[in-house]
Amino acid sequence: MIQISVIVPVFDEQDSLPELHNWISRVMEENAFTYEIIFVNDGSKDNSWGVIQKLSCINPNVKGISFTRNYGKSAALDMGFSRAQGEVVITMDADLQDSPDEIPELYELVTSGGYDLISGWKKKRHDPISKTIPSKFFNWVTRVISGIKLHDFNCGLKAYKIKVVKNIHLYGEMHRYIPLIAKWNGFTNIGEKVVDHRPRKYGVTKFGWERFLNGFLDLISVSFVNRYKKRPMHFFGSLGTLSFLTGFIITCWLIIQKIHGIYIGNVVRDITAQPLFFLALVALIAGLQLFLTGFLAEMMTSNNSRKADYNIEDELNFKL
Repeated sequence: MIQISVIVPVFDEQDSLPELHNWISRVMEENAFTYEIIFVNDGSKDNSWGVIQKLSCINPNVKGISFTRNYGKSAALDMGFSRAQGEVVITMDADLQDSPDEIPELYELVTSGGYDLISGWKKKRHDPISKTIPSKFFNWVTRVISGIKLHDFNCGLKAYKIKVVKNIHLYGEMHRYIPLIAKWNGFTNIGEKVVDHRPRKYGVTKFGWERFLNGFLDLISVSFVNRYKKRPMHFFGSLGTLSFLTGFIITCWLIIQKIHGIYIGNVVRDITAQPLFFLALVALIAGLQLFLTGFLAEMMTSNNSRKADYNIEDELNFKL
C-alpha cells in the first residue's frame, strides 16, 4: 500500500514545480516512504501542464490531472482526494511556501498520534500586511462559529487519514473549511502543527480581496448545509410555521376588533387601513412559502446528492 499521497493544486506555477518535485522526492526517499505526488492542473495558462508531463516521465510516482479550465482550489483538492490511494494524504501549495520537510512529522502525527486531521499553522508569516490582518480576522470568525481551536484554517499544508478525504466533498471556496467539514462528518480528532512558511520564490500571489467575501459567504453556506442538508424542513418549516402563526394570530385579533368595533373618535376604523393588516398578510404568505420551500428541499435531498462536475482534459500515470 502507498504510505503517502501528496496532492498539489497547480495554477500558473511552472517555475516552482521542478524544485517542488525534487524536494518532495528527496524527503520521501530519505525516509523510505512509498508515495505518489498528484499534481492537479487547475486550468493554468502557462506551461505548468507541460512541466508536469515531463516530471511524470522522469518519476513514475508523479501523477497528473488537468482541468479544461480554472475551477478553483477546492475543485482541485476534491479531484485529488477522489484519486488518492495513500494511507495518509498531505496537501500543499505549489508555490514553495510550504516546506516538504514537514511531511515526516505530519505523517507520524496522523499514523501514531491518532489524529484524523493535522492542520498547519504558519505562526511566522512572510506575507504583506494586506493579507495577514484580514486572515487573522477570518480565522477568528471561523473559530467562533466552528468551535474548532485552530489558528490557521486556510493553511494549505494539511495531513489527513485516507478515510477523511474519502468522506468529504469540496466546492466553491470550501477548502478553507476542511476542518469544519471533517468535524461535522464525525472526524473530531483535529490537531495543529506549527509549520515553516517560506517567502514566495517564483510568480505572484493569487490572493485577492474577493476571496475573503467569497470565503465568508461559503462559511455561511457550509454551516447551513452541514446542519440542515438532511433535514431542510427543520429550518424552513420552523421559520414558516412561526411566520404563519404570527400572521394567523394578528388576523384573529383584527377579526375580533372588527366584530366588537374600533372607534377613533366616533368613526369605526377600517381593518384594511391598519398596518397590522398588511403585516398579517405578509406573515401568512411568507410562512406558507417557507413551509413549501422546506417541503420541496426535503424531496430534493431525499432523491439527489451533490456530485462534482469537472471537465478533465488529460491524466497521467493513473491506472485504468
